[in-house]
Amino acid sequence: MILKKYCFLVFVLFVFQNIEAQKKGSKTIDSLKTEKLKEVVISSLHINNSLLNTPASIGILSKKDLLQNNTTDITTVINTIPGVFMQSSNFTTSRISIRGIGARTTYGTNKIRAFYGSIPLTSGNSETVIDDIDLENLNQIEIIKGPLSSVYGAGLGGAILISPQLSNNGNQSAGISTVFGSFGLLKNSLNFGLDEKSGSLNISYHNLKTDGWRENSSYNREGITLAGELFRKENSKLTYFSNYTYLKAFIPSSISKEVFNTNPKAGAPTWVASKGYKEYKSVLGGLAYDFNINENLKNSTSVFINYKDSNEPRPFDILRQYTFATGARTQFSGNFKIGRVENQFIAGAEYFTDTYSGNTFQNLYQQNNGLGSLQGNQLTETDQKRHFYNIFSQLRTLLSDQLEIQAGLNYNKTRFDLNNYTENINEEYSYDGIFSPQISFLYKPHSLKTLYFSVSRGFSLPATEETLTSEGKINPDIKPENGYNFEVGGKFYFFNKRLYTEISLYRMEIKDLLVAKRVGDDQYVGANAGKTFHEGIEITLNHNWPINRFLVLNSYLAGSIGNYKFKEFIDSGNDFSGNKLTGVAPQKINAGITLNTNIGVYFSTDYQFVGEIQLNDANTAYSDSYTILNLKTGYRFEILRGLTSHISAGVNNVTNEKYASLILPNAVPTGNSSPRYYYPGLPVNYYGAVSLNYLF
Repeated sequence: MILKKYCFLVFVLFVFQNIEAQKKGSKTIDSLKTEKLKEVVISSLHINNSLLNTPASIGILSKKDLLQNNTTDITTVINTIPGVFMQSSNFTTSRISIRGIGARTTYGTNKIRAFYGSIPLTSGNSETVIDDIDLENLNQIEIIKGPLSSVYGAGLGGAILISPQLSNNGNQSAGISTVFGSFGLLKNSLNFGLDEKSGSLNISYHNLKTDGWRENSSYNREGITLAGELFRKENSKLTYFSNYTYLKAFIPSSISKEVFNTNPKAGAPTWVASKGYKEYKSVLGGLAYDFNINENLKNSTSVFINYKDSNEPRPFDILRQYTFATGARTQFSGNFKIGRVENQFIAGAEYFTDTYSGNTFQNLYQQNNGLGSLQGNQLTETDQKRHFYNIFSQLRTLLSDQLEIQAGLNYNKTRFDLNNYTENINEEYSYDGIFSPQISFLYKPHSLKTLYFSVSRGFSLPATEETLTSEGKINPDIKPENGYNFEVGGKFYFFNKRLYTEISLYRMEIKDLLVAKRVGDDQYVGANAGKTFHEGIEITLNHNWPINRFLVLNSYLAGSIGNYKFKEFIDSGNDFSGNKLTGVAPQKINAGITLNTNIGVYFSTDYQFVGEIQLNDANTAYSDSYTILNLKTGYRFEILRGLTSHISAGVNNVTNEKYASLILPNAVPTGNSSPRYYYPGLPVNYYGAVSLNYLF
């Protein structure tokens, strides 16, 4: 049924565009050339900067896309990309899965690598957090679907590349904005940008607060971002990035189905009683030097630090964590000819070291007269250091104007040291070196149409808890997950570049599937328990229709249908082979329409459908499918020369749908209570925003 509905929507959009194009004729189209869809430019980490000429499925979120909702929650925006599913609760607890990979992660995001500029956002513990950076400080996000490990390293599901906002208009600018809304939502932002011949400066501050709509769910985050370029010359420049974040967010945790149906505002009783929360300070910083050695060869070298100090009082203990990571990456790129055949290449290396310290303490909240968490005696003390390096290369060979081949290879070596002071354990371990090849073929029957086929191998390193036994020792039997991905797809512009269409079909089998078995309140051990099978189809349509001289209609449709299953999976004597994969929706559809006027007024709506999600490996419980509808209107106008304003208002979840915005896969019941699978999503909520920007 879902497939039929989706195909019908695609068919209607194509027919509608064809009819309108015939009605308009060439005169109207020629007079609105500025309304054509622009070819998308991607980041410098790729071997070329054209999305159309890249033999891979890459979801692109532009600056305009990132600001389409209320600029506070990245989840709504990420979910517009087919095959990518981000679940989130109260901003603090989130999980991103790509094509079903990473869906069974208990908390957080792993099996995906992320970069802010050239700085890795993925920790040595394989955890990726992208929520700390304010949406208004981002220029573009690229999500690479599939294990293209030749350049990005360990990321079985793919990679997320975030481009920072940099001034490039040759002027000075300043801005201020406020967002306010339901449940005490308030976000204030300030920014200043300076761009000159020799360099640029971008500095911004934001503070985001909300009372939350559930018990024990208030949230406060503030951050400062500094980025820009120095020592600009014709052949070189130094780029700098830094981001500081302070966060304190109370945690309502998950609830059972019975509570979800009757009182979704409620938090888990123990988390409410202990007033559980997460608090941390994080600093991210880096420098990147780009240098054109000659007209055929250039180098980009970056160094970075990533620091985080966190405190998390929970009902069962208080967790204190400290992480400090440093690293460097160098990449050579260029072109050369062999006879008449043109070639482009990337070759480089990346080194990363991560120091982690974790301590747990008793939580004596039950003895604290209702005042919440109270630290008691120390329970555990653990240190871990991870060191890894990637050596990577990629070659693009243009056999003709229509045909090209890309091939790449990555080599990864990882070693870690463990100190468990509680159990007096001191161990070292390293994984065998991992080679990840990739090859792609791209055919262009037309300058605006591309067909491709690719094969790639990816891998994912275990998280810290997955490498240890229940006694806290290193488990030498744990192996990284790995798998081959086969993909075929096409990218096409139609109707004088008014319509962009992308379709991809993929098939992937993951071996040495890692299973996190719960052996305590917050203690998990890992095991390689089998194989999973991932296959599916993804379709994207972006359409631009100039109705007349005053109105332009922009629309998009993005859908994915997946078949995710356990191929071979035996866990604790239970055979789950053939069951559907836990934690991911096999069907997801997103659509949106924006009507723009030439006086600055606009109206937009976006829609999301998410299919049912299996809650446990046995497939005995699942969440219901749901639909979310959001509306927004706004007005952009000039007050004085150089001074512009933007006023907007919106309603999210217009129909007040009851849904789970995040699920806890394989939740375990305690005592006589039911498993707590559900994190309820926001009911209908409203917001407004006002901004002023001045260009000097």
